[in-house]
Amino acid sequence: MGKHFKHQHLVASNRRLATQVWGDVLDQLQERSLTVMTRSFGFSIAMRDMLLLQGAWYVTHAGLVRLAKRHHCVGIDVEAVPEFCDPVAARWLFKATVHKSKNGKGFVGHGDANPTNVSSLVRGAEMRVAETRAVNRALRKAYGIGLCSVEELGSFSAPQKPLAAATHSGGHPGSNGSSNGQPRLRDQLCLLIRQHNLDPTLVKAYAADFCGTQTLAGATRDLVESFISHLSSAAKEDRDGLICKLNSYSRPVEVKQ
Repeated sequence: MGKHFKHQHLVASNRRLATQVWGDVLDQLQERSLTVMTRSFGFSIAMRDMLLLQGAWYVTHAGLVRLAKRHHCVGIDVEAVPEFCDPVAARWLFKATVHKSKNGKGFVGHGDANPTNVSSLVRGAEMRVAETRAVNRALRKAYGIGLCSVEELGSFSAPQKPLAAATHSGGHPGSNGSSNGQPRLRDQLCLLIRQHNLDPTLVKAYAADFCGTQTLAGATRDLVESFISHLSSAAKEDRDGLICKLNSYSRPVEVKQ
């Protein structure tokens, strides 16, 4: 009875705080997912165990580690995979093994990081990002968590703003707080690319064409915002059509005689 009451109290607390932080935007599916994850794993939004990004829930490294502690995880082994590491190019791949019990074989997860798949805010820390991603994947396997971790997203692999700061500034968790907002737009675009498994090169070419500029970097903020909105709608409403459109920007392969 006590455990049930504790979970019910946490569910109510999470719903209330989610509304305060992200606004009155939770739809029925998001509320249901939040309730299930809260009851199943005891995740707390106040403790930053979960974040809502682009309409989807993500678990955090801190939340996964606390979950492992609550379940008396025996230990986590982490090691680099040398054949896939290149320190000069800042490319790293780690293997993590989570041991829930002393006699179990353990649950294995791999995580990679390099300058192309991490946020600009953590450039130079690719090794630590790769290690965190490996641990997160192993923990998610060990405890049966289907949600992706926020650290596995290239655009949100940096420390997040405190919830209070996000609420008072009118921003949202995951915002990098830049003065001109441009990195945040880039993060939104990267997240869309990862969420819908799109080709980054083709998306950039499409974006430049959409904005009427030679490169995406030459587009104004308003144009980039319009493209992100357009891309998000297209990916949700007609992904097949979007893929065909993107493929039209592929360069033909030259065949040597």
